[in-house]
Amino acid sequence: MTTAQSPTPERIAADRAHCDIDISTERFWRQPFAAREEAFAALRARPGITWHAPLDVPFPHEEKGFWAVTRHADIAHVSTHHDLFCSGQGIGLGPIPVEFEQMMSFFLAMDPPEHTTYRRIIGAAFTPKQVRKVDEVIAANARDIVDAVVGAGEFDFVERVAALLPMHTVSDMVGVPRSERDAVTEAAGSIIGADLDTSEEAITRMFENIQYLHSMGADLAEHRRKHPADDLMTSIVQAEVDGQRLTNEQIGAFMILLSTAGNDTTKQTSAHVIKALADHPDQKAWLTEDFDGRIKQSIEEFVRYATPVMDFARHATRDTVIGDQPIAQGEKVAIFYCSGNRDETVFAEPDRFDLTRWPNPHQGFGGGGIHYCLGHFVAKIQLRCLFSELLTKLPDLEVGEPVYLSSNFVNGITSLPVRA
Repeated sequence: MTTAQSPTPERIAADRAHCDIDISTERFWRQPFAAREEAFAALRARPGITWHAPLDVPFPHEEKGFWAVTRHADIAHVSTHHDLFCSGQGIGLGPIPVEFEQMMSFFLAMDPPEHTTYRRIIGAAFTPKQVRKVDEVIAANARDIVDAVVGAGEFDFVERVAALLPMHTVSDMVGVPRSERDAVTEAAGSIIGADLDTSEEAITRMFENIQYLHSMGADLAEHRRKHPADDLMTSIVQAEVDGQRLTNEQIGAFMILLSTAGNDTTKQTSAHVIKALADHPDQKAWLTEDFDGRIKQSIEEFVRYATPVMDFARHATRDTVIGDQPIAQGEKVAIFYCSGNRDETVFAEPDRFDLTRWPNPHQGFGGGGIHYCLGHFVAKIQLRCLFSELLTKLPDLEVGEPVYLSSNFVNGITSLPVRA
């Protein structure tokens, strides 16, 4: 006589039917944002959460699929329960080689207590004095960047404005030599802003750029250990929590994170917003009427509307539930901020660009919890400084039609023609 055994999570996942709304294919992610949002709206309208096939990648893997978490409340639940949904087993929507994720993500792909320690060390480097210096650097860079395009005629807003401010900010903060800044900008852009190209050549190029940025950060850290200065990199190498400091290798990983996540998020928000302001002159007029009094509130709508980072993943640490849906230990759970920020139960007319929207509990910096974006205050400073300069010095900027990035991670614009 044999005894019946409960099916393993792997067996359950293999037998479970995938959702009929397919969000796993390259074809889906090459659609415009509005078309993808129709699919996410349909998923939000269904009870529970849905199971989907793993994304196609050009290398072998053992993933069976992922749960799509599309409602605002469910995203917040996953984000704020790191004991149930961990980051250390991978944060990418698609299967990612472990060496890529470890080098690219730093503490984004860590769990407590390791994550707590490293986040506190990085946070300790941002002293009030350093924050003031960051603000001053950003204001000066924004002024110089906008001054350079006043009267320039036609130009690409992404290339000449949106991409420059965050990369200059990162470079100034950590001391990237001016001779290396173009290379750093190109490397960072090729990693996080890459189109849906999964060829061997593209992956090799991406890995080379990851290694370049890692080496750059480690070299800058070593230089500041030997030659300390009054700058953020010195604060980073000297920051200490419970007797622990970052190694050069860890600072190299942090450099990748700064150059990619810290760069592309603000870059893409800026590009989406300049287009939205052109398309909604009433909103532009409202903001311009009292910029200083209204920009703080407006930035929250900037980030909600753009949602530059569309998703992250977690893995269940034990058998649990989301709503009434059982989730087996080890299963991947994808949290779609791009859907949560359009949740009609939270945001009235969610597709509308509305700077007066308040409160605005968007998930553009994450759904809360321990992984809430550490650099959100730097992003907000950049947006405030940049749009102060743009609306003052280029109030009649003509904005053309954007070319959008095809990506399953970044809601991006690759180019945007404008006329000053």
